[in-house]
Amino acid sequence: METLRGLGLMQLRCPGNSLLSGRLFLAWPWVVRALLAALLVSLAACGSLPERPAVRESSTAIPASSATALGRIAAQYPAEQEQSGLRPLPQSVFALDTRLELIRRAQASLDLQYYLLGNDKTGRLILRSLRNAAQRGVRVRLLLDDLYTAPLDPLLLGLASYPNVEIRLFNPFTFAHSNPLLRNLNFLSDLKRLNHRMHNKLFLADGAMALVGGRNLADEYFLRSSQANFVDFDLLATGPLVHELSQIFDTYWNSDEVYPLRAIVASPDSAQDLRQRFDAAVRPELAPLPGDVPAVDIYGEPPLGVEIDRGQLHFIKAWAGAYADPPSKADPGRAAANAPALLIRKYIEQVQAARSEILISSPYFIPGPLGMAHLREARKHNVAIRVVTNSLDASDEPVVDSSYRNYRVGMLRMGVELYELSPHEIKRSKLFRVPFSSSRGALHAKLTLIDEKTVLVGSMNLDPRSAYLNTELGVMVRSPELARRIRSAFDFHDLGGVYRVELKPDGAGLQWVGTGEDAGQVLDSEPGGSPFMSLRLWLDQHLVSEGML
Repeated sequence: METLRGLGLMQLRCPGNSLLSGRLFLAWPWVVRALLAALLVSLAACGSLPERPAVRESSTAIPASSATALGRIAAQYPAEQEQSGLRPLPQSVFALDTRLELIRRAQASLDLQYYLLGNDKTGRLILRSLRNAAQRGVRVRLLLDDLYTAPLDPLLLGLASYPNVEIRLFNPFTFAHSNPLLRNLNFLSDLKRLNHRMHNKLFLADGAMALVGGRNLADEYFLRSSQANFVDFDLLATGPLVHELSQIFDTYWNSDEVYPLRAIVASPDSAQDLRQRFDAAVRPELAPLPGDVPAVDIYGEPPLGVEIDRGQLHFIKAWAGAYADPPSKADPGRAAANAPALLIRKYIEQVQAARSEILISSPYFIPGPLGMAHLREARKHNVAIRVVTNSLDASDEPVVDSSYRNYRVGMLRMGVELYELSPHEIKRSKLFRVPFSSSRGALHAKLTLIDEKTVLVGSMNLDPRSAYLNTELGVMVRSPELARRIRSAFDFHDLGGVYRVELKPDGAGLQWVGTGEDAGQVLDSEPGGSPFMSLRLWLDQHLVSEGML
């Protein structure tokens, strides 16, 4: 991956959510930018972060206990054996059901850390479920990145007004918190700090079970959006890995980059008024439960709640370790060369250790010169490499494609197999035909399988933003069985839904070859391309630094 090459505006990667388009801002006439700069300087003095010691108390995770039902399951995986229990969740319906089941069954604590909580039926359903847990006496700690919280302020204040609930914000905005326009101005006036976000996704229940992966808490991550949905992945864990993840949560929760909600968002309303508005906003009519869960998943196993009730849990036993960037990665005072980018270093170590095969799924893929060097070195040792990413037609951020496309020919010439998910082809794939029959599909799963035994899963995209700007969380598992299960769900070449990108016979350009039911179909022009898109990508390439993508 490349290191940072200068400041620019953040590229946002969630459909239906935008703060301020960096591409458009960078394309504005310089005179307008100069006038804005003067305004921003004056606005910068309007807000400042409160003193940390005066507004926050430290707290730590409640460890798993045999006094809870989930804790008794975790006790079957003692720390001294160094084997955790793991279950892959590639299907959205099971991923959402597992979250709701863990909230319903929690007896001691719920710790949630997320980049995005949607102001939609899924986000409100999660908030209502957390309120219900708190009313049962469960301690709830909710840590959110502050980028997308503006429309949620009333809901978050309402939930935080209940006993047993505490909400904190990572790297918060400092003035006019709920006003979108002024938040944009705050972002521009404090770009060096606010351009660093907490991209982690972590869900902990009773210190005994955890969910890690790519899914945020919003409709599009659980096939509940009528417009666009993601192909994504979660890993359910119990045992020693959960203790490691709990320690990571505590590190963030008590870090200097995190502030209590009340220190950032003030309200003159009473707790009773806040709760009444919250209860009305999360009522079932606005936050309905999902439909019935299938009897078994693609592996033939029932939902988590059914397994718990039967006392027959289907977990894969394996060694697993958790890794995360430190919260200080968001410190604007550090130099790029000194970025505490722990997770990308761990990732590169595993890639360098590959001996036979590397399979990569990443929605945004910008290897940069350093990444290309690692791929080239692996190919020199005859390591087979397959990369699955979004096509231009599928990507919710075409600006990423302006840099990604610079590396395609080079990767193909060194022998890397390259596949791009198509929102049209996925409707005809075996696994995703039904869930994407009425909406656009895009890839969001962040997975790497190495030598058919090592699994890397988490929140990190393979791009400069994840490597050097945002904080990320990941898990490494040594398990041939888990690797086989994940591969069976994400082998798009066999399932269909992707184009295989190849060099044309003359080696001078690219072609896109159909897979699955469209095997043999060949396109000589890029899916989703057009003269207008070509111009847009050319402008993006010249106006937006690759280090910001």
